[in-house]
Amino acid sequence: MKERVRVLDDNVARWGDPNVAVTSADPVAFARLGGFFDIIVADVPCSGEGMFRKDPRAEAEWSPAVVTLCAARQKRILADVWPALREGGILVYSTCTYEDAENDANLRWAAEELGGEVIPPEDEFPESGVRLTSCGNLLKVGEVPGEGQWVGAMRKTSGAPASRNASAASSDAAARALAEVIRPVRSGVVKGVRKGTDFVPDPDWALSLEYDPAAYPAAEVDLKTALHFLHRDTIVLPDAPMGYNTVNYDGIPLGFVKNLGRRCNNLHPNGRRILMDI
Repeated sequence: MKERVRVLDDNVARWGDPNVAVTSADPVAFARLGGFFDIIVADVPCSGEGMFRKDPRAEAEWSPAVVTLCAARQKRILADVWPALREGGILVYSTCTYEDAENDANLRWAAEELGGEVIPPEDEFPESGVRLTSCGNLLKVGEVPGEGQWVGAMRKTSGAPASRNASAASSDAAARALAEVIRPVRSGVVKGVRKGTDFVPDPDWALSLEYDPAAYPAAEVDLKTALHFLHRDTIVLPDAPMGYNTVNYDGIPLGFVKNLGRRCNNLHPNGRRILMDI
């Protein structure tokens, strides 16, 4: 969803793995990639009973009609993404509600109607308050430390084989076709952009697992300066060379500044800045 994708994109950037694509598209967009994925995790919109303690709006918006609506929407999502899962692949299905109609019943429906088998849940965390249901595991508020949720899994027993068995040319064509419809917000990591004679490093490049520490000088700072950088304040690095530097705390790059001598231009994205007072 468009209102959520930017938050996801920021979290992926902080994670630093360059082998991740972030998209904003309806699940049906993936259906054309027959058997492309080994694993699909469908964390679907739900009636939100597990969020009642955390978000009073979730309780106010709940009704039996919402449960019915969500169950139908979840079936649609499962049916839409199912063709993209290879035969033998695993679908992980999760919600943040306690409703059987949205949890076990929907996973059983998917197994029967789409062609799969439910993977029997195991009682792995009884000491943590995790309950077993017929098709998955349930976490209830008050019985576990966090919020409420449910998760189950199934294996695809029929349908498209894995696309890895297709030719490289057809796989490349499928990937290009996918890129046209899923509207990727992120695909890998951009190192930067050229502005006139200046190459401006992208903030995400400093966070990437593939970042080369020798690419730019590193300015090691104390905790207070690191927090001011993340607050997107103007900082001064008198001992750093002029031009672009990474700001490092405890050896970890936090992002880039352009050192102008008396001050630094802070390249930390405004949308990720620490909002609390420093």
